Amino acid sequence: MKSIWTKAAAGAVVAMGALALAGSASARVVCNAQGDCWHTDSRDNYGQRFESHPDDWYFHQGWGQDQTRHWRDYHEGNGYYSNGAWVPR
Repeated sequence: MKSIWTKAAAGAVVAMGALALAGSASARVVCNAQGDCWHTDSRDNYGQRFESHPDDWYFHQGWGQDQTRHWRDYHEGNGYYSNGAWVPR
């Protein structure tokens, strides 16, 4: 009987850990009006309108053929892209 409770407790700990990891993910893709899109891990308020997408949205886009959106590289620090240039905050 003791081993059943031990296994149940271990299963509960594993399940709670998985839920904690799933709930803490905040990665997303942000795009501005000029078509600059980049990956971010924060939820900054940029002071202007941006489209926000789930992190896996990137993989469902045809970046090579898209004439209106342009993928920008990850940039350290707080800021945003404007007309293709990084603007630090």
